[in-house]
Amino acid sequence: MQIIINTITQLSAAAKQLLASYKRERIFLFFGDMGVGKTTFIKSICDQLGVCDVVSSPTYSIVNEYASKDGLVVYHFDFYRLKSETEALDLGFEEYLDSGSYCFIEWPEKISSYWPKRYVKVELTISGGRTICAALEQA
Repeated sequence: MQIIINTITQLSAAAKQLLASYKRERIFLFFGDMGVGKTTFIKSICDQLGVCDVVSSPTYSIVNEYASKDGLVVYHFDFYRLKSETEALDLGFEEYLDSGSYCFIEWPEKISSYWPKRYVKVELTISGGRTICAALEQA
């Protein structure tokens, strides 16, 4: 599946399409260069899920927890600043994955040894001034 986002106003529809395409999935790995819009896209996805909290980059905290108006819990990870994969285990990463809650993970390449068996890979790239989101479900 490929979604082309020409303007920021299209993020909401793109987030809705991604969630509709992967209704059963809860773990999403977001790949893309610095500044491509990973956090901004995750914010739009959280909006679609009814998250009431302010969604921001967890660059320094590594993980943010958000709640929706329906009691849904969403975890947002940013592993950019990790120095080793084991730091993810130190914060209980595997328990988050096993929680059944949505887990949105930025910079997952930093923890490739700990990827779950099931996830949706979301690749964000910029081409011709527009963001292209390609999602591929992994088994």
